Amino acid sequence: MAHLVLMAGVFAASFIIGYALISRVPTLLHTPLMSMTNAISAVTILGALILFSLPLTGAEKLLGAVAIIAATFNVVGGFAVTDRMLRLFKEKSPEMDGK
Repeated sequence: MAHLVLMAGVFAASFIIGYALISRVPTLLHTPLMSMTNAISAVTILGALILFSLPLTGAEKLLGAVAIIAATFNVVGGFAVTDRMLRLFKEKSPEMDGK
């Protein structure tokens, strides 16, 4: 039970600090920040997977599964948005213009 309280406290503190920091980021820096959060989310996935190697209660397993799902959603969505943004900067070939 102490581990669950500790994990919930870390989650709450990181949520509050993260929101305070992200809300102050200028619009021009959102894309580089998204790339960094993809890396952080990948570390979160690895950390949650490592936690599953320990004996856990049902609630801890549920929190770990939620962490993996949320981090995976962030990584996949971040890469999709970054790929879309990078395609905007590629030169179009004459075949693509329909000429």
